[in-house]
Amino acid sequence: MARAENKTEAGGTAHLVAALAKALREQQDLSQEQLGRMIGYTASAVSAMETCAQPASDQMLAKLEETIGGGLGVFEKARTLMRLDKYPAQFKNYVLLEQRALTLSTYVTFVVHGLFQTEDYARALIGGGYPPLKDERVEELVEGRLARRALFDREPTALIELVVEESALRRPIGSRAVMHGQLLHLAECAKRRNVTLQVLPMDCGTHGEHFGCRGDMTLVETPQHEHLAYLEPQDESVLVSDPAKVTTYSQRYAKIRSQALGPRESLGLIERLAGEIQ
Repeated sequence: MARAENKTEAGGTAHLVAALAKALREQQDLSQEQLGRMIGYTASAVSAMETCAQPASDQMLAKLEETIGGGLGVFEKARTLMRLDKYPAQFKNYVLLEQRALTLSTYVTFVVHGLFQTEDYARALIGGGYPPLKDERVEELVEGRLARRALFDREPTALIELVVEESALRRPIGSRAVMHGQLLHLAECAKRRNVTLQVLPMDCGTHGEHFGCRGDMTLVETPQHEHLAYLEPQDESVLVSDPAKVTTYSQRYAKIRSQALGPRESLGLIERLAGEIQ
């Protein structure tokens, strides 16, 4: 929805896209109404985009590239940059690492990891957080979260590992139907050749050892073969590059993984839980 405050909240990419789209439209002697018809939007939607009252959506950028982009690829490139603008400030630096990672090894405790979330699960989770967000902002964050899934099919192939607490799979988010869909999606992700998904069972601490008791973590290997650790406690962003500290996190992750069910057992548990909440 177009809002006056969007003009001041919009990021630099949105303003650049607006100026470029207007310049190319005028260069091609098109009115806002004419361009709107070409890309399937109203003249008011084009006007809102050019003033940043409603920055261009991913779909609008694709249409602008097709119609007035002139083969330059600028609107296509802007699609990636606009998605970055929609992420929370503390997450923007990490998501660039995630998109380019060679390997990604993650342990999560309370909820399903963002890369593996369905649209409905993400919407329920983001919309139900605190402080409450406007509906438009919730949709922006959902769109940005779903865009991260491109990592699964990226070339060169990324190796993705996830260890998730069983309690996160049993915790209903949104509704039973939402959770059912989420578990089925997790099962499909687990069958990908570049994904290893393991469940840390509820009873892993029965004998006094629970190596994941200090919370979530993500280990990243960059294209330059650097090894980093990423933590996100209470909406803060902590990127650890010190080799000694990263080694400690890597060792802890290895111990967590050793306590988890194997991939086949984990898939069986996920499918069984999905069947229980139909």
